Amino acid sequence: MFWEEANTKQAITKSEKVVDVSYKVNCKQLPASHANELTQALYALLPWLKDESAVAIHQIYGPASGNGWERPADGELLQLSRRTRMQLRLPVKRINDAKSLTGEILDIAGYSLSVGDMSVKPVTPFSTLFARYVVMPDDYNEQIFLQWVAQQLKQCDIPAKKMLCGMSHRLQVGGDSLETRSLMIADLDQAASVLLQEIGLGSARHYGCGIFLPHKGIKAVIESDNK
Repeated sequence: MFWEEANTKQAITKSEKVVDVSYKVNCKQLPASHANELTQALYALLPWLKDESAVAIHQIYGPASGNGWERPADGELLQLSRRTRMQLRLPVKRINDAKSLTGEILDIAGYSLSVGDMSVKPVTPFSTLFARYVVMPDDYNEQIFLQWVAQQLKQCDIPAKKMLCGMSHRLQVGGDSLETRSLMIADLDQAASVLLQEIGLGSARHYGCGIFLPHKGIKAVIESDNK
């Protein structure tokens, strides 16, 4: 007798734990390096952010940031457009609490940012994800970094099939200097993709690090680099 149980694994359409909330903003300029100032301003208005391990705070990016793989230079000012958004990744239970931010004005390094209407977007699976910054131990080269990432993912039962890292960057956070690299991970299944977006990778997620977002894919980046 040959007997094979049917595959009962259900497709995952979205995370049941976290969502992305996005705010319209009214702000013409911000320093390219503003992670610490943005986070402290948000802490002042939403103190519960500090104690939520599932919270991630995106840095704000202007049109010059492109698709996120390239970053603006430190010391420069970001020129923001009407389409610019401020984004947080939050536990589902905090959606209503986050609405109180609408109408507030943030002081970010001396620049005024008015917070507009909030929208909510589910965190859904994508086969390719990227993070602009992943905090890593100092002095890791590209190969060691990727090996380290693979080990971190394995501990979370996330298979690492294809990965591509970008240039390293030092991020200044509250007097600390964090060594980071950009990272793209491809060929993720639905469960792994959602899990990685829920838990992130590495530290400093309140400062824009270790946050994974959908991306068009490694192949497109390689083709662009070869032009």
